[in-house]
Amino acid sequence: MTKGRETICRALDIHKTYWRGKVAVQALRGVTLEIRTNDYVSIMGASGSGKSTLIHILSCLDTPTKGEYFLEDKLVSSYTDAELAGARNMFFGFVFQSFSLLPRLTAIDNVALPLVYAGVKKRDRNQRSAEILKKIGLGDRINHRPNEMSGGECQRVAIARALVNTPKVIFADEPTGNLDSKTGSEIMEIFDRIVEEGNTVVMVTHDSNVASHAKKIVSLKDGLIDGE
Repeated sequence: MTKGRETICRALDIHKTYWRGKVAVQALRGVTLEIRTNDYVSIMGASGSGKSTLIHILSCLDTPTKGEYFLEDKLVSSYTDAELAGARNMFFGFVFQSFSLLPRLTAIDNVALPLVYAGVKKRDRNQRSAEILKKIGLGDRINHRPNEMSGGECQRVAIARALVNTPKVIFADEPTGNLDSKTGSEIMEIFDRIVEEGNTVVMVTHDSNVASHAKKIVSLKDGLIDGE
C-alpha cells in the first residue's frame, strides 16, 4: 500500500437486520468496502437501499448483525463502550442534512463541542474553532447563533465542527439536502477543497450532481453494492 493511503475503515461482508414486529428487514446483505486516507466517496441509492444504515455502521453509530468492521487494524466489536465513544470523537467528524447545531450556542461554541468532549482547554479550543471558521469564510459570524445565520452559513458551521478535532474521516449525510442549488454548490466547493487539503470524506446523497464531486461513487441497491 502506498504511503499516505492507509486503510482507515474496512467493512467485510457486513449484514444488518432490523425487526419490525416479527418481520425481518434486511437493510444490508453482505457489503464489503474500504475507506482509505484522502478518499472522496459518495454512497448513492434509492430510499431503502441501505445507504444510511451503511454510513451509520461505518461511523460506529450502529453495529452490524453479521460481518467484521475494522478501524485501522482493530476490530470494532472488541472495543469497550468507552473506547468506542473515544474512537468516534477521535476518528470521525459529522455533517448532517439538518445541521444539528445547538440553538443557544454561538457558532464558535458549536464548533468547539468536539474539543469539549476531548478535554481541550477553553482557550485552545476557542482559538482552533475561530481559525477554522475564518478559513471557511465565517470569521465575522463567530458570535452569531444559528437563528441569526442562513442555512448555508449553518452548514458551514457544521463543516467547521466536523473538522475541528482533525478527524480521520468526515461523514456527510445529505449535506446539501436542505439548501437551494446555489448554496449547495458553494457547500460542495468547500468539501472539494477539504479533500484537496488531504482530508477523507464519505458522503451519502441521492443527488447525482452532488455525487459527481466524489472520486468514487458506491451505488447500493437492496442492501448490496450495485456498482463502484
